[in-house]
Amino acid sequence: MTRRLVIQPQAEMDVADAVVWYEDERAGLGNQLLDEIGPVMERVAHSPFQFPQIRNEVRRALLHRFPYSVYFRVSDETVDIIAVLHQHRDPKTWQKRIIAG
Repeated sequence: MTRRLVIQPQAEMDVADAVVWYEDERAGLGNQLLDEIGPVMERVAHSPFQFPQIRNEVRRALLHRFPYSVYFRVSDETVDIIAVLHQHRDPKTWQKRIIAG
């Protein structure tokens, strides 16, 4: 069963910031990041339980080429994307979002 993706505004900003940073590093690299995030989001929506639960009900999907993680929660009908962050970011960044949300 494919669940509906709900991408929180902060997660959208995470992606936008990462794309800008990679584009500044090398033209086209930001689009390559997006090309990798898309299929990961599809896998998360289609089969969210294949990804490990890392804290409370939050799961994490790793990108392969880029050092980013997609943090999400699963309900019966949706997958709520709460963050898309560099793997070296302080975990408190996404943890604060689940407390506030």
